[in-house]
Amino acid sequence: MHYGVFTFVTDYSMAPGALASALEERGFESLFAPEHSHIPTSRKSPWPGGGELPKMYYDVMDPFVTLTAAAAATKDLKVGTGICLVVQRDPIHLAKEVSSLDRVSGGRFLFGVGGGWNAEEMADHGTEFRSRFELMAERIEAMRTIWTESKPQYQGKFVNFDAMMTWPKPVQKPHPPIIVGGAFPYGARRAIAYGDGWMPLAGREQDVLALLPQFRQMAAEAGRDPDGLPVTMFNAPTDAGQLKAMRDANVERVVFALPSAGAEEVLPLLDSMAKLARDVG
Repeated sequence: MHYGVFTFVTDYSMAPGALASALEERGFESLFAPEHSHIPTSRKSPWPGGGELPKMYYDVMDPFVTLTAAAAATKDLKVGTGICLVVQRDPIHLAKEVSSLDRVSGGRFLFGVGGGWNAEEMADHGTEFRSRFELMAERIEAMRTIWTESKPQYQGKFVNFDAMMTWPKPVQKPHPPIIVGGAFPYGARRAIAYGDGWMPLAGREQDVLALLPQFRQMAAEAGRDPDGLPVTMFNAPTDAGQLKAMRDANVERVVFALPSAGAEEVLPLLDSMAKLARDVG
């Protein structure tokens, strides 16, 4: 089982290059960065975590910028979006960003995607909340065309473009793994439909571990090889017993949450998490 972390990189948190180096030195596999372009002040959409929206959501930097800095500071550490809000990004531009980051990282990019929860944020990008998952599926399909064809073209309900030429193509073939975030059963179904893995949140109103056999059965019934849909457990617990259960259930990767803080707070946490990872194996 691999171990990673995710954090909201801000102007008051540990810099992404320094954080990435610290992770690599301690044997972590990956660093994930979440995304919010902005937070509308109306605050009509409730935060799924409950209560007041934490400050870091307002302050988070662009993930492709921070992950590029992280990749440049390391040799082996994988860098991923956790998650990229595909429904708020132009697919032609996003396809180039993904390919470019996969190139500059030497094929170390993990493309975590999701539909998001903030309806007002999406509306500012011209996205209708109720059709966001249909839009996401189509944009991902269109990006796959861009990554894999020399003269891609696409005609759909939401995405339309005639034959074009656009490079670079990703290092990873056919493209970086698309890891679909979301709860069971709907997020799991989307992962099975067009993903290369599933990324549920651990401990948010669902016992995801208990649902893994059902997820794998759903994948098999849909004609997908369950082994080809690895599970990345986001917001993983720092409890050895629970981690061992995840390891024994063949979870591919667990991702711990780190605060948006300076090195004096983050590095001791990394030391503790690294020791836990070594103990669990």
